[in-house]
Amino acid sequence: MNPPLLEHTYPSGQTLQIVQGDITAEVVDAIVNAANERLWHGGGVARTISKKGGPAIQKDSNEWVRARGPVSHSAPAWTSGGLLPAKVVIHAVGPVWGEGDEDAKLTAAVSGSLRLADELRAKSIAFPAISTGIFGFPKERAAGVMFEAIRAYFDANPGSGVRLVKLTLYDKPTVDVFLKTWEER
Repeated sequence: MNPPLLEHTYPSGQTLQIVQGDITAEVVDAIVNAANERLWHGGGVARTISKKGGPAIQKDSNEWVRARGPVSHSAPAWTSGGLLPAKVVIHAVGPVWGEGDEDAKLTAAVSGSLRLADELRAKSIAFPAISTGIFGFPKERAAGVMFEAIRAYFDANPGSGVRLVKLTLYDKPTVDVFLKTWEER
């Protein structure tokens, strides 16, 4: 487990941490996968999660889409964690940069993931930098949107059972952007 580079406790008691590391190694109740609406886990963090979690994640994802249709920004899907330490993978659909209304879609993906974590009674959750890889969302902007979405969720839901939110960022450049964005807030 990597030590937090930043830790902030909200007035409602929930804690936000920024850590550098591999989200698939996080020992939390739920991790968030930056997914596409069809839950094809072919690239980026989605591929890593599916590969390390084993075939159950893609199989469960295929069954989810077959039964319910494409996943929306505001209503993520979820599957088991397969072989991962996390019990659950929440599949949040992040926006593709340039498709329009990206900030609202990213806010919906983060809020929807936290709401689903509450429904699943998760006490801890780890997020990647949603949409900042192959979807092209600028990291600085994504960091600000994610910070605000998390704060707003806990302001609106002070009794949330989610006690720990980790932003688990893989590479140092992304960590640096998120830390700088936090400091500038």
